[in-house]
Amino acid sequence: MENQASSKNIILNYGLYLGLASVLINLVVYATGDYLKPHWSVSVLSGLLMIAMIVFAFKKFKEINGGFMSWGQSVKIGVGLTVISAVIAIIYQQLFQNFIEPEFIQQMMVIREKTWIDQGMSSDAIETAKEMMQKFQGPLISSAIGIAAAAFIGFVVSAITGAIMKQSAEEQY
Repeated sequence: MENQASSKNIILNYGLYLGLASVLINLVVYATGDYLKPHWSVSVLSGLLMIAMIVFAFKKFKEINGGFMSWGQSVKIGVGLTVISAVIAIIYQQLFQNFIEPEFIQQMMVIREKTWIDQGMSSDAIETAKEMMQKFQGPLISSAIGIAAAAFIGFVVSAITGAIMKQSAEEQY
């Protein structure tokens, strides 16, 4: 396999597609007014979209690579495109929180606090939880957590999908 295909363009293209689709989903949720408590179906749709983009990226890579793809290549593609999409989603989220809906964090904090009260948490525990949340809501920490989470989820999905879809030259004989 001297003329092995490069995965760089596939990672960039499908990461861009997934990132833009994620932004579009978030814009629709915002437009419908459900951005504070989105329906569970939004998470399901986002997850299915990620899986579909990973599968499409794998198929495209195999197509330009003579039908072959190793498990390692699939993990590289899957993690790469989910990280690219996470960067796009984080940029959107920062724009959303700072310009589109600047009170979003405070609104979410009120909802969380009400949930904690309904669950019977003590006022000391609520204060501790609020302090902890505020530490993790800065742009750098939340961005780092978002990218790490995307890389982990991308790894898990692409490892499983890649194990199913891999095709090596040795398997042909």
